[in-house]
Amino acid sequence: MASYLVTGGAGFIGSNIVEKLVIDGHKVRVVDNLATGKIENINDFINDIEFIKGDLADFIVAKRAVEKMEYIIHQAAIPSVPFSIENPIKANESMVTATVNLFKAAVESGCTKRIVQAVSAAAYGNNPKLPKQEDMLPEPVSPYAAAKLMQEYYARAFYSSYDLEIVSLRYFNVFGPKQDPKSPYSGVVSIFLSKMLRGERPTIFGDGSTSRDFVFVEDIVTANLQALLCKWTGNSEVINIGRGESISLNELVMLFNDILEVNIEPLYESERIGDIKHSIADISKAERILGFKPSESLKYGLRKLILWYKMNMDQDSKVKASC
Repeated sequence: MASYLVTGGAGFIGSNIVEKLVIDGHKVRVVDNLATGKIENINDFINDIEFIKGDLADFIVAKRAVEKMEYIIHQAAIPSVPFSIENPIKANESMVTATVNLFKAAVESGCTKRIVQAVSAAAYGNNPKLPKQEDMLPEPVSPYAAAKLMQEYYARAFYSSYDLEIVSLRYFNVFGPKQDPKSPYSGVVSIFLSKMLRGERPTIFGDGSTSRDFVFVEDIVTANLQALLCKWTGNSEVINIGRGESISLNELVMLFNDILEVNIEPLYESERIGDIKHSIADISKAERILGFKPSESLKYGLRKLILWYKMNMDQDSKVKASC
């Protein structure tokens, strides 16, 4: 039975990873400061894990968290471009400082076999080339993107300096169960769905032509576990994780209208600073190195998300999904 540390394990993605590890019978430790994560996300298996409430920006917490852990899945962050613009120092602390502490603690522990960390497709910025390929020149346009890019650079530095194996997964737009639409840091899929289930009009910033590569959280969980156990390539790899296809925000609203059997028009507001225009992943590297294959369709993930909402979120929805 292997031992796993999941940082940010009470958050949206982290808690889905923790659940999978528990189901598979592994020893799991979670560290989370609960700034954006919620204990409710891990309550169903809290007795099957070790939970540490703490902030990795504190090196003492990082040392305690990594002790005797073979594998580390690093998800801890404040995943928000707007937050990073308003609070660049705090954003840097929560991502860069915390990551350096984690890596250094892992080196000192002598137990860590490999780390997989969450980074972001935001690193590509508004580079017009599509699809996004890992060898493209980064063009971060927000403090969030810059901080995530620094995590990648530190991964390479720690492998070069200390032989610490670290794989960086550049997530595209992740959605799925446990993503709280009430959170100011939530993704557009959950926010749109929450509003449309109540018969409300979702808000689009810009004209709706902005496009994204939406990837289901189950695929993210799979990619993390594949990255932990795949053959080491001899480099601290950066790997895109998406579906390899994109849709516009206008098309996303239309897709929800189709699934929910409603006809709700979006509201349009001015574009937000720091938002990128178009994003789609080239996932050929993930396919080659990890054996990664995304779920069958975007609609598959959206239907599963709707079912989860109906069972877990507020019961005042005016619209019932036909799934």
